[in-house]
Amino acid sequence: MTVYPLTGVIRDYAWGSRTAIAELQGRPTPTEGPEAELWLGAHPADPSTVPVGDTPVELTKLIADDPHGQLGADVEERFGPRLPYLMKVLAAGAPLSLQAHPALDYAREAYARQEADPALPRNYTDANHKPEMLVALTPFEALCGFRPPSASAAVIGGLGLPRLAPVVSALETGDLAGAVRLLLSWPAGDRDALIEDVVAAARRQSGDSYRLAIDLAAHYPGDPGVLVALLLNLVRLAPGEAIWMPAGNLHAYLNGLGVELMAASDNVLRGGLTPKRVDVDELLKVLRFEVLDDPLLHGVTEAPGVTAWQVPVPDFAMRRVELTGDRPPVRLTGAGPRIVLGAAGEIQVGEDHGVPVTVGAGDAAYAPANAGPITVAGVGVVFVASVPA
Repeated sequence: MTVYPLTGVIRDYAWGSRTAIAELQGRPTPTEGPEAELWLGAHPADPSTVPVGDTPVELTKLIADDPHGQLGADVEERFGPRLPYLMKVLAAGAPLSLQAHPALDYAREAYARQEADPALPRNYTDANHKPEMLVALTPFEALCGFRPPSASAAVIGGLGLPRLAPVVSALETGDLAGAVRLLLSWPAGDRDALIEDVVAAARRQSGDSYRLAIDLAAHYPGDPGVLVALLLNLVRLAPGEAIWMPAGNLHAYLNGLGVELMAASDNVLRGGLTPKRVDVDELLKVLRFEVLDDPLLHGVTEAPGVTAWQVPVPDFAMRRVELTGDRPPVRLTGAGPRIVLGAAGEIQVGEDHGVPVTVGAGDAAYAPANAGPITVAGVGVVFVASVPA
């Protein structure tokens, strides 16, 4: 029974930042290459490690060797011998691809079908869903969910390009699926010219949507995702604000640093703004073509300095704990495996008995189920990932 320091793995996707994660952790900048995501968890593709004696041990092995003690009986019964969530620090130095994730039942069915037939496209890496939430650490911009199609029709119609008339017509009748299919199936030989015309027309207009199109086209010339992006809500998060991406939600992160929490899956269906393959037919099966009126995920104050975000899935929940000099330590009840990520200051994370782990900005700790309730003390901010009861 102990709380462990947790060492994550940094992924170097091209859209990552050369400063954001390093600055959070107090390392020199700019870094040699882009740093996009710091993975904290037991995903088999890049598991975090904990020290056992003098040896770093992968969290996957720690859990496999003692799933009952590490996860607790309830989590093991519901999810099997695995950590059901993955925590990340995400640093978007450039816009990410438009993407969506499958619902759980569909992911299981599609993965099984894919594994049974080697001729099928390899769209799925596992049989799990990947709902996710993100809390901003810095000002953060994202695209999240469809806005009213009438608003999108006005913006695309305002470009004054006759070739886009069928798209505008689909939107005016509320046919979001038809508009997305038209844009993503645009003839390859005309894509470059279309996006060049879109940028030229957008420069003659004013407004956020047109500036967005110009910026995205600079990163992804000739990509019809530039226009698909105009169908979505543009969200600007202040630090501490959150968004929620359920199954079927089309979204993209544009810039900023945030804490992301998701089901432990890497299933991604892309919808543009990427050099990678876009399977239009499969994406359309997964997307939920409904208007998202409020992309924000609103937190609830549980206690002074403690904000909780509850999501309608059983895999994960998130808390933000802010401790000041005049605020007492916070005791987090409940069992199950927890990951504590430092965002500011210096926090001691400990169980009722044992030596606490000191967590600074960008550091993390792991508390297994058998550690029982944990206490966070000091001055600073931490995010706590857990499995809801």
